[in-house]
Amino acid sequence: MNFTPKFEEPADTRFEYPPITDYMTKEVITFHPHQSIKEAMESMLDNQISGAPVVDDSANIVGMLSETDCLHILLENAYNNLPQRGQLVEDYMSQSVTTISADKNVVDVAYMFLNSKFRRYPVVDKGRLIGQVSRKDIMKAALNFKSERWR
Repeated sequence: MNFTPKFEEPADTRFEYPPITDYMTKEVITFHPHQSIKEAMESMLDNQISGAPVVDDSANIVGMLSETDCLHILLENAYNNLPQRGQLVEDYMSQSVTTISADKNVVDVAYMFLNSKFRRYPVVDKGRLIGQVSRKDIMKAALNFKSERWR
């Protein structure tokens, strides 16, 4: 008689990291493509932010505006020896935007930050902006991890 004991499959003991939606900023300052670049720059300074998503009327992301994008105005005006005119956000925003989906967890996003130059990612659900996550948000998440959760 051959006896083979039956073993139960072990439960998945892998730790599930918190979703990015637990740490992202939900009240995001945004800009509109047809907004004055001067107004956007003033908003960035007043709110002490280094950039923000540019969205259309349906909250779809159409670009990002960063401090670096805004520096082009100074160089352009100095080079052409022209005063600042009625430039718009769409004239300076970056149109290629890397977004993350709401189903990512904090470790996924930390990895993305380590492998990019970006300081923030817009978080989207079905193409619409629902929040934004920054490097600081990921640092806050790291502080909340208990030591027994690390493998």
